[in-house]
Amino acid sequence: MTSFKRIGITVKTGLDHKDKAVSSVIEILKGLDVKVCVDSERIGDLGCAEGLDKMNEIKDIDLLIVIGGDGTILRAVREMKDFTIPILSVNWGTVGFLSEIDIEEAAEMIPRLLQGEGVTEERGILHVSALRDGVEIFNGSALNEAVIAQGTIARLVNLKTTVNNESLTNYHADGLIISTPTGSTAYSLAAGGPVVYPTLKAMILTPINPYSFSQKPIVIPGESEVEVEVSTKENKFQDTEVVLTIDGQIYIPLQRNDRVKAHINSETVKFLRRKQDTFFATLRRKLKWGERATP
Repeated sequence: MTSFKRIGITVKTGLDHKDKAVSSVIEILKGLDVKVCVDSERIGDLGCAEGLDKMNEIKDIDLLIVIGGDGTILRAVREMKDFTIPILSVNWGTVGFLSEIDIEEAAEMIPRLLQGEGVTEERGILHVSALRDGVEIFNGSALNEAVIAQGTIARLVNLKTTVNNESLTNYHADGLIISTPTGSTAYSLAAGGPVVYPTLKAMILTPINPYSFSQKPIVIPGESEVEVEVSTKENKFQDTEVVLTIDGQIYIPLQRNDRVKAHINSETVKFLRRKQDTFFATLRRKLKWGERATP
C-alpha cells in the first residue's frame, strides 16, 4: 500500500519523446493503488493521458511527479499552490542535479518510494518582491536564486544593499545573485560563491564581477530581509538596462530607484528522496566534486 493516493504528473515543455516519457511513468502508476492526474497544459493532449483527470493547478494531490530536468523542477515549484505537496523528480536526458531518479530506474524506484522507502527532504524557498515608487511590480518565489544584473549593455550597475535595514554595501558590479542553499550549486557557484548544504535556512549574496576586490560572497541567516536598490546614475543609456531574473526563467526589467526585497519563506519545498543518497554523493557524481583534472 502507498500513502500517496492522488498523484499529479507534469513534464518539461517541449521534451523530446514526451509521450514515451509520460506513458512509461503512467504505466508504472497504473500498477499501484493510486489515482493519476496530469498537467492539462503540457500532458492533456497526449494519447497516454486519455481518461485521466486533468490538473489545472498544482494542488489537491498527495505527490507531484516532475519529468524533465532542473528547469522543469524550478518551474513546477513556482506554480505550486500548496507547498505541503512533496515532489518526486524523474530525470529525462539531462544532468538533473535536483532530480532524484533517472527514467531508466523509474520502474523499480517509483513503487519503492511510494510504498514508504523514501524520506522527505525540505528546502528553503526565496520570496522575492520588486517595488517601483512604492508600488509592487513583482511578487514571487525562487528555488534557486534571484539575480539583479545589467541587461543588454555591458556596464557596471550600482546596487545599494541593506540587510535588516542595516547598510551592507553598495555593489558596483555586473550584478548581484541572491541565492538559496539549493541554488548555491547553480549560478552562484559559477560566480565564485560557496557551496552551502541545501537544507540550511540561509541566503547567499554573491556579487558578479565586483569592481572592488573586498566585495566577496557572504552567507546570512535566511530570516534576514535583504533589500537592493538600483542606484545606477542617469546616463545616456536607458534605466531599464537592469533586469531582475528569477531562477533564470522570469525576467522583470528594472529602473533606477526600483527596490528588490528578498527573504527565505517560512514554507519549504518537500522532495521525496531515496534514503541512501546524500548531498555529498550528488556533488561527487554530478559535479565531479574533488576529482583531479585530467590533462
